[in-house]
Amino acid sequence: MSSLEPLSRPRPDRLRLRGAEAGALMTLASMSGVQLGLALAVPLFDRLGVLGTAGLRLGWAGVLLLVLIRPRPRDFTGRDLPVCVLLGAVTAGMMLFFTLAVARIPLGTASALEFLGPLGVSLCGRGGGRRRWTAPAALGVVLLTEPWHGGVNPAGLGYALAAAACWAAYILLTQRVGDQVTGLKGLAVSMPVAGVLGMLVAGPSELGHATWPLLLVMLGLAALSPVVPFILEFRALRHLTTSAFGTLMSLEPAIALLMGLLVLGQIPGPVPAAGVAFVVIAGIGARATTAEPPAPHDDTPLPGPAPSDQEAPGGTRGIGDGQCAPSRR
Repeated sequence: MSSLEPLSRPRPDRLRLRGAEAGALMTLASMSGVQLGLALAVPLFDRLGVLGTAGLRLGWAGVLLLVLIRPRPRDFTGRDLPVCVLLGAVTAGMMLFFTLAVARIPLGTASALEFLGPLGVSLCGRGGGRRRWTAPAALGVVLLTEPWHGGVNPAGLGYALAAAACWAAYILLTQRVGDQVTGLKGLAVSMPVAGVLGMLVAGPSELGHATWPLLLVMLGLAALSPVVPFILEFRALRHLTTSAFGTLMSLEPAIALLMGLLVLGQIPGPVPAAGVAFVVIAGIGARATTAEPPAPHDDTPLPGPAPSDQEAPGGTRGIGDGQCAPSRR
């Protein structure tokens, strides 16, 4: 063996990412998957209908998570299931309202408006210092909607704000479910409920257009988003504090803007683009004012119970004080 050979082999410990780096990459991959899945679903609206597309994605996501996690009745108490069912109803509302919004307004605009839900929860949390970020958030909304010349579809605006309200409610419900149910088990109940509700709302008139190839395409989109992002976020929260995680998640409207440009050809005007930037800045600023201790490094296999209160049960996103926001779509 040549004496130079060891030099040509990279050392494994140098290639391995540190915990925070790995968590950041998983978080960015999760957000990109969510927005890519949404962008790829938009062209299917003409073939499956808006509600049909949303309903099928929810239905497949529920089936996949039920099969992968396999919750058992003994994992839940009599108080857990009603909350999980309510969480599923709110999840369905988020998905359906957001999809209706994306059918009417650009993806980046819809994502920024929906982000007002978790941002509002964060701004109303403990610590008055975060409330100073209300002003840039409000300015961002004004720039996004351009009320001086009716720059946004009113129905699309309403649906996006309804999705934001559902997301805020989801944050509060997820905290309660996380206090009662460990790991992803709560999600494995709530998502099938959301799938059933989504399919009922879509109804035979929308789902009647589905063909086997389209069903398989929707299965792939459901895996791309929300199933894979849920798992990535669950793992990311093992390496990051909820504050760092929430700060990274504040970039999602910007990623949505980029996906809308690259996949859908939605070129934002300078004013809406500035509005997205102000919403992102408000999200980052609100999270940066909350200090937390470092998250423990844990490589426990999935699915499994959360090792600490830094990790959000159910594969969820940390946005507020102890609050979590999901990979909704």
